[in-house]
Amino acid sequence: MIDTATKYQTFEEFGTSSCWWAQTVNTAEEADEIAKRLYSEEEGLGLKIFRYNIGGGEADNPECRIWDVTRRTESFYVLNKETGEYEYDFTRDANARRVMDYAVKYGAEKIILFCNSPHFSMTKSGHASGGLEQYSSNLPRENYMAFVDYVLTIADWFVEQGYPIYAVSPINEPMWSWGGEWVGQEGCHYTADETVELLEMFAVEMQKRNSPYKLNGPESGEMSWAYYEYVEKFFASEILTDFCGTYSGHSYWMDTKSEEKEEIGKDFKKKYRDKKYEMSEWCELPLTLDSTTIDSGIYMAQVIVDDLTKMNAVSWQSWTAVNGDGLLDRNAEGELITYNRYYAFKHFTSFIKPGMVRIRTIDNFKEESSLKTVAFKDKDTIVVVIVNSAEADENIKLGGMLGNAEIYLTDSTHNCKKVYEGEFEPNITVPAKSIMTVCITL
Repeated sequence: MIDTATKYQTFEEFGTSSCWWAQTVNTAEEADEIAKRLYSEEEGLGLKIFRYNIGGGEADNPECRIWDVTRRTESFYVLNKETGEYEYDFTRDANARRVMDYAVKYGAEKIILFCNSPHFSMTKSGHASGGLEQYSSNLPRENYMAFVDYVLTIADWFVEQGYPIYAVSPINEPMWSWGGEWVGQEGCHYTADETVELLEMFAVEMQKRNSPYKLNGPESGEMSWAYYEYVEKFFASEILTDFCGTYSGHSYWMDTKSEEKEEIGKDFKKKYRDKKYEMSEWCELPLTLDSTTIDSGIYMAQVIVDDLTKMNAVSWQSWTAVNGDGLLDRNAEGELITYNRYYAFKHFTSFIKPGMVRIRTIDNFKEESSLKTVAFKDKDTIVVVIVNSAEADENIKLGGMLGNAEIYLTDSTHNCKKVYEGEFEPNITVPAKSIMTVCITL
């Protein structure tokens, strides 16, 4: 049953990240094709957010410890060997910037500039891959302001070039250990107090500069009670609660913890009524499902539904758009591969549009039910996404609506394909292991 009178959050947009693949796209043709598949309304997912990584410069670090070369970033902040001073060179990271250019061409309306670590030259260890000891901040307090200026200088340059910079997000998953023996990528640990102190400096400086973009953060690596102190201290700051309207977090490690998500979502909504939650990063970790199968698509769709309904997320952004755990990939011949997760994502991105309001779905499903649903509405349309993870078909009655309907299906043989168009019929069979989107024109 669809209850159009009970309304929740207004949805803003879907997006994805440029890590760790955009810098490896060597040709304009490939950049064009990938951006089209991700950002075009007509030929792709119609995403609106492009997350661009301001790298910590490990590709330039002669002492780099990161073993995976694809996770060594090229920085705009470069040492002038003649003067011994660091200077900005915005011709660098050309591959990733070209992908971003095509993304904007095809429909990206918001760019979020995010950092996994400060530039390696600013850190205690001399590495952007974390401190030499785990759970120790790698950014000396005396370098906080240098890091603030570094991020805002880069953001302001992009704004001057005409890019639609929506936000800067200088901290990523601060609660993780980052460093020590593990140096798989760039990262930096901060305690909750250090996180707040650094973000307050960003907020104050952005107000001084009248920065035309938001401050996002702190990209919590898991929105669970174990790390909820980051939320509480974030909004306990008068500076941040006045300056920031959202809290950004990731859905890692909570994929199947629906009850915990619901508790956190209710608590967040109760304590911070005027604040919004943005789900800014997720992929399957660890990657156990075959990316080409319907199982991987269903799994991702379940996470999206839970984040929209239990966490009241106003935006949802995937991680690594082009990778083994992403939406697309490239085979040994360089040909583009479409994973099932791509079509699962399309069930949301092609139909739930910015400005739509989530409405209530009334059902008698138990927590262990194989079905998950979410519904959104604007003045002309109702969109209902139904995920069935069972091995058998499910028959449901979708009451409370009248109008003409289009139904799209992804299962083992369909890839977000239109399977029905005509007068809406409330009795619907949802095939085994499938994702279905029902669009009713009122």
